[in-house]
Amino acid sequence: MTDLLYSQTEDDLRSAVRSLLAGRRDTPALLAGAESGTPYDPQLWAALAAEMGTAGLLVPEQLGGQGASHREAAVVLEELGRSVTPAPYLTSSVVATEVLLGLDTRSGPVADLLTALASGRSVAVLAVPLPTAPGVSHERPGPTGTVTGVADAVAAQVLLVPTGEGLYAVETEAPGVIVEPQVPLDLTRPLAAVTFEGAQGKLLADAPTSRAAVDRGLLAGAGLLASEQLGIAEWCLEETVRYTKERHQFNRPVGGFQALKHRMAQLWLEVVSARAAARNAADALATGSPEAVLAVSVAQAYCGRVAVHAAEECVQLHGGIGMTWEHPAHLYLKRAKSDSVALGSAGTHRAALAELVDLPGPR
Repeated sequence: MTDLLYSQTEDDLRSAVRSLLAGRRDTPALLAGAESGTPYDPQLWAALAAEMGTAGLLVPEQLGGQGASHREAAVVLEELGRSVTPAPYLTSSVVATEVLLGLDTRSGPVADLLTALASGRSVAVLAVPLPTAPGVSHERPGPTGTVTGVADAVAAQVLLVPTGEGLYAVETEAPGVIVEPQVPLDLTRPLAAVTFEGAQGKLLADAPTSRAAVDRGLLAGAGLLASEQLGIAEWCLEETVRYTKERHQFNRPVGGFQALKHRMAQLWLEVVSARAAARNAADALATGSPEAVLAVSVAQAYCGRVAVHAAEECVQLHGGIGMTWEHPAHLYLKRAKSDSVALGSAGTHRAALAELVDLPGPR
């Protein structure tokens, strides 16, 4: 039976992560970091990934990880979403890590890379465009050519490159690898075009094995992305309620007007439903449920829309201040918009859902 409630361990992890992020990522720092051009704060990443050990939550203990599950990783992503923290957690600690776990972990190169990722010493990303959905073809003829829209490639030391021959691990500093930053909508999740010109890498697995591993990584990423979207929506709702209680017009809080009450009540219902969908996806992945693909498709078909709606309401109900660059609302809207097409759009997942339950596809 699916357990949607948070355990005491998960609540403790949430408190620790939230405390860390609150102490280092206040609004001025968040805005300054988004405009600085640096992919993320290395000191914050070291504290989050290495000192707190969150980078290794999905990695078995014998490989230097925590041996936890997707439920705990989902809690971390909720908090990263609440603070729109620039960090390569989804791309490295979830997607790339899950891809490697789908390979033979007894292999020296695979085990060494997993250990490095778990310790926070290294960042790896899957060299596919951010919108790539689970089950979508992602292979290249070889480690050649250009891949655009690779999330967090500018922060990575290792690129996992799926090809027709198999999965290669290519170092970003290797000869023939060019990582060129692109201008993203979401400044807190940098994108890059990665060009391979005769680059050499280590072949980690053959083609059939790598296909299954890459799909595993993309599925886990899509499922846990719903938790990040949940965190975005929760912050936007809480901040909007707080602001409308304090903002007065005609000698009364604007939140007391019936029209705004209805809008926030509707948003609250959507956020509660999104929490159920996100938790169900995380639990299905953690338990290896045969319905994991279904749970992930449901979560992504729903949570992306809720995050965007919550961010839009946050901007609008803050009035004039919500439209300014100085207020962080625009960062949440941009992250929500970016997340809505990451690892497959809602339409893509609705189409997959229709196939899974044998219903007509979306019109």
